[in-house]
Amino acid sequence: MKNDFTKRLMGIGAVAVMLFAAACKPADSLTDATSAEPAAKASAGAAVAKAQAESDLPVLGKAPAWTLTKIDGSTLSSADLKGKVVVIDFWATWCPPCRAEIPGYVEMQKAHEAAGLVIVGVSLDQKGPPVVRSFAQEYAINYPLVMGDDKMVAAFGGVEAIPTTFLIDRDGQVRHRKVGMMEKDEYEALIASLL
Repeated sequence: MKNDFTKRLMGIGAVAVMLFAAACKPADSLTDATSAEPAAKASAGAAVAKAQAESDLPVLGKAPAWTLTKIDGSTLSSADLKGKVVVIDFWATWCPPCRAEIPGYVEMQKAHEAAGLVIVGVSLDQKGPPVVRSFAQEYAINYPLVMGDDKMVAAFGGVEAIPTTFLIDRDGQVRHRKVGMMEKDEYEALIASLL
């Protein structure tokens, strides 16, 4: 079973690289960041305000119960997060799109923690907690990181590519599932609709 999981992760790595490559824009299509920044911020602010006014995210089903080991050796469970808006992000340190999303998650955790947001990074790294701890320090990750396993992956219906991320409301209902990257402002608007 462990070999199947390892093979699946190797396949995920190839898919993750393709997803990352597909998300990149050619240099000549990029706009001047300084001129686009105020408009982008205004647009993001409007999207967050609209999402807060009414969430039209469908209910995809009840989130599974789980208990996993954090990278410091303690445990974290879904029961510990009852009443919170939770982001469950399946990722790995070797995955380029996963790495690209982390700074945005760090910002969102800081901005929305007081409102009840908890981002949980579920690492699928096979090299174990030491690799993830080192990575967490390098990226200044401010949200809980746990080590994933086959049971957790199966509980969420399988993970065919990473990052795969689930957004769970305060009642424990899965309200959104994404595979691959999403722009920070766009994803933050979805989160804000549940806070």
